Amino acid sequence: MNFAIATRNVMSVLAMVFSLSAAAQAYPSKSIKIIVPFPPGAATDMLARTFGQKLGEAFGQSVVVENKSGATGTIGSAFVATSPADGYMLLMATTSTHGIAPNLYKKAPYDPVKDFESISLIGWTPNVLAAHPNVPAKSVMELIALAKAQPGKITFASSGTGSSIHLAGELFMSMAGVEMLHVPYKGAAPALADLIGGQVNIMFDTVAQSLPQIKAGKIKALAVTTAKRSSALPNVPTVSEAGLPGYEMAGWIGLLAPKGTPKDVIDKLHAEIAKIAAVPEVRERMIAAGVELVATTPQEFHSVISTELPKYAKVMKDAGMKQE
Repeated sequence: MNFAIATRNVMSVLAMVFSLSAAAQAYPSKSIKIIVPFPPGAATDMLARTFGQKLGEAFGQSVVVENKSGATGTIGSAFVATSPADGYMLLMATTSTHGIAPNLYKKAPYDPVKDFESISLIGWTPNVLAAHPNVPAKSVMELIALAKAQPGKITFASSGTGSSIHLAGELFMSMAGVEMLHVPYKGAAPALADLIGGQVNIMFDTVAQSLPQIKAGKIKALAVTTAKRSSALPNVPTVSEAGLPGYEMAGWIGLLAPKGTPKDVIDKLHAEIAKIAAVPEVRERMIAAGVELVATTPQEFHSVISTELPKYAKVMKDAGMKQE
């Protein structure tokens, strides 16, 4: 009796393995959905739609992009984390969803490392330290000198407490040894509007959003926050180059799948993402949007997430931020 039960169990396991293998080989046999955990229009959404279209062309299947925003991206991320692990429900993850939010909330609805399979880091989204033209500082070092001479008087806007834009400012203050006044807004757009209007002095905004205003001369770029210069602002130095060695705070965007998604499926998706990231037309379009395209291995992307988590935890702790 026990032997018969054991045999049936073994046969069931083998059947499941063969079924998963066959499914992976046939993948994709139906429409794929990419969840963007933020509203339409931003860089993450644009990247998802650009890559989604190209994936659809390569696979001969439709790729649908759906926006599920809210709670710093955790609503859409949790939705994907609990979806079937078959490769048909993917997440366009970001620094916010897998670096900041898990440190911001005491009870995040998912584990950023354990609940997902990494497919590929797709792009870095540099921020730019931008100032209103009436700020009497033409460089990072001049800004630091100004902030030291007027503790707490320089105001820096952000898209909200705990946002990557906010934390870029907190890291800057910590490394520069200065005190500035944080002014949080309900989104990056109203924050930028007040920077242009002169209601606030500086902002560590995304290159994607600030670029048109910089070109129009409505705000001035002092430095970019990435380790390397931005292709969209090649003449603007990095914060590290400009006087704060080692400073780096950049957003990233990458593709994830639910934990347990077959390796063959992950590998197939990764291979296509790498091909798309190398297409000149796609690269030019994303550079214009302030995104520096990359295509890492799943293991490299996993390492990025694992490294970013403690980094943001430290920045938030140093800033005296408490979990919600």
